[in-house]
Amino acid sequence: MNRPQTKESVPSSPGELWEQRYRAARVTLPDWAWDAPDRGVALSNASGTVEIYAFDAAAARADDSPGAGLRQVTDREQGTLHATITPDGRDIWWFADTDGDEFGVWNVQPWDGSGEPRPVSDALKPGWPAGLAIARDGTAYVGRSDDDGTEIWRIPAVGDSMGEARVIYSHKEDASVGDVTDDGQLISISHSEHGDNRHPALRVVRPDGTVVADLWDGAGKGLDSAGFAPDRPILLVGHERRGRPELLVWDLTSPDGEHPVNELAIDLSGELNASWYVEGDALLLERGERARSELFRAELGGFDPGAGQPFAPVLTAIATAPGVVAGATTRPGGDVWLSWTSGANPPRIRDLDDRVVVRAPGTPPPAGAPFRDVTVQTPAGSLHALLAVPPGPGPHPAVFDIHGGPNAQDEDAFDARSSAFVDAGFAVVLVNYRGSTGYGSAWRDANEDDVGYIELADVAAVRAALVDEGTLDPARTAVTGGSWGGYLALLAAGIQPDLWAAVIAIVPVADYIAEYEDEMEPLRAFDRALLGGSPEEVPEKYHRASPLTYAAAVKAPLLVMAGLNDPRCPIRQVENYLHKLDDLGTPYELYTYEAGHGALVTQERIHQMKLELGHLARHVPSTPRAV
Repeated sequence: MNRPQTKESVPSSPGELWEQRYRAARVTLPDWAWDAPDRGVALSNASGTVEIYAFDAAAARADDSPGAGLRQVTDREQGTLHATITPDGRDIWWFADTDGDEFGVWNVQPWDGSGEPRPVSDALKPGWPAGLAIARDGTAYVGRSDDDGTEIWRIPAVGDSMGEARVIYSHKEDASVGDVTDDGQLISISHSEHGDNRHPALRVVRPDGTVVADLWDGAGKGLDSAGFAPDRPILLVGHERRGRPELLVWDLTSPDGEHPVNELAIDLSGELNASWYVEGDALLLERGERARSELFRAELGGFDPGAGQPFAPVLTAIATAPGVVAGATTRPGGDVWLSWTSGANPPRIRDLDDRVVVRAPGTPPPAGAPFRDVTVQTPAGSLHALLAVPPGPGPHPAVFDIHGGPNAQDEDAFDARSSAFVDAGFAVVLVNYRGSTGYGSAWRDANEDDVGYIELADVAAVRAALVDEGTLDPARTAVTGGSWGGYLALLAAGIQPDLWAAVIAIVPVADYIAEYEDEMEPLRAFDRALLGGSPEEVPEKYHRASPLTYAAAVKAPLLVMAGLNDPRCPIRQVENYLHKLDDLGTPYELYTYEAGHGALVTQERIHQMKLELGHLARHVPSTPRAV
């Protein structure tokens, strides 16, 4: 039975803590203008929808009240997610799609609010964004992709306007713009011309598109452009030559000669990434390990990038409490602004003197649910998960909330969703299954061996361990997730039907072959890399990985939520799966909404959370079953 949900189906009071967390305004760490560092741009949900905001640091310093220095720039029905500021601070660029479909064009409008938005160039057709870099003189390098592949366009700055746009790079495989030198003479491009966008290569080109240098570490080893040094053609690169993300420096000083590569020998465990300090004499280094992160200043004194030799920076720790650095940016004079959070603590944007530098309007959200670590030893290795529990003794009913990606990870960060489940009396379990980032290259790529099955084997192992220790009630565990997490939840309904009392699949992959046919081209490239080819080339792998294959085994009460304009998990393949359930006579509940791959409207997110809580309340027993 297809029983559509309505907005009145689950009553709740705006006074409930979980709704307060959703409604509270939040703001991201601002990007700032290189030549006007008091001007910046950020995202905030202060209007009730995630939109672009201009940020005036001078105004915020003069007035430390909530919302000081922030001014809303965009106002669109389904919100706006991508923006940057030009180096001179005059303009904001923001990406205009249609109702969350992620397909559109870049607009530009004055930072000070004095003019209306306009497309950056009439020559650029709508497409999916594939990177953006703007040189100090205002010349822009814009990546766009469509079903035919990727193009990178150069749009020169001509006085106060943009000049004639032209293509400097195109290829049928996935690519994106990385960065541009301050003088605009070198541009870094991440590409997958070798056919694997999960492990990209790098190329540096001149403004006319001619190649200066290429760097590729071979099959299964990706490279990431982390930015050119200030005023120098020295590119910071993330590599994984020893099985985890580390760093090297690529010297591109010589326009036609050798281009030495210098690995940075950093004596820290975990995964490393970094950005340049403004003065170019050090790196702001982030170390991530076991769902938490911390910062260091890495001094480069005495470093000769032309030597082509490993170099060991001198490290100084930047004090942060246990949790996650959600973002960090260097500032002129050696300062750093960072956004820090943990499960219990909403994000807080501060400087190195612990002063709050950006305040969202209104009252901060209530504290969230704290997480503790769970480690489970399996034949495949050590599994790490995060656990939050409600008050009182176990065994608790539980929600396994599976993260998307799959190349992502759950972290010890504030999450209104997890806290809502805990408020409702559920333990929440977040599993960093094989396929997740944060635990090395081999762990990230391990799910390629049996897509979907490997991730769910890890989820099941954590579930079994927590049941065995008495923390969770095996008869009252539910599984949910969004995007790849929604895919895994739907797959779990078919291949683990006896484990789950209820299933919630949000914007999921449901019919993998139809998914491939309809999804955006960069994700088709990802699927080819993940599964070893297209459905025509490896049909058996798509069949095995597809939830549609196991629809007849579904028996847990199922709620599916999908965006009608979703380019990542398009609606047709969801409908195919549900039509199969109809043919089988299997009941389910469906909720669709007018947006894309997730909602940027606060009220819509609250409504979806109500539907999830209502589904759990109806189908997961509130008390343990009698033995």
